[in-house]
Amino acid sequence: MKKILCLMVLLVSVCSTALAYPFGRVKVVTAFPDYKVKVVDHFADLQVKVVTSFPDREGRWQFVDSFPDFTIQYVDSFPDFTIKFVD
Repeated sequence: MKKILCLMVLLVSVCSTALAYPFGRVKVVTAFPDYKVKVVDHFADLQVKVVTSFPDREGRWQFVDSFPDFTIQYVDSFPDFTIKFVD
């Protein structure tokens, strides 16, 4: 009985986690990224606004060369999520 209960709790916790889209300081790399993204014009998973300071909300990215919060790689196929740049 305890095993079934533990399995159910584990299953619920795994199913309830959703992808929280990143924000912060971003570095574009060509290998070993944290996220693979595809830039699209329509039906994007995330609308990205490029900012010069205070990337403090989901979808706000500040592109940097050093000390990034996460790294991305632009890909054409099999992305982790799609983005659209907005003003």
